[in-house]
Amino acid sequence: MCGTTFTELRNHAKTFFDAVENGKTVHVYHSGRPVADIVPVKAEIPAWKKPPQTRLSLGSLNLGAEVLAGRDEKR
Repeated sequence: MCGTTFTELRNHAKTFFDAVENGKTVHVYHSGRPVADIVPVKAEIPAWKKPPQTRLSLGSLNLGAEVLAGRDEKR
């Protein structure tokens, strides 16, 4: 974690963004007051790359199949 003034950030942006890229948070101050935090972006895994969710089951009862069967019965 590091802090800087707005002017310093403007003059040395590359240095601060390199720090953010390396996982650090930069606090930006203007006239002695905090105005912003620059934080690293969390890498999200696209939904299509995520492993399948665990199937809900209770013993031999498959809860997902039971829910779907209940929906079909109501139609």
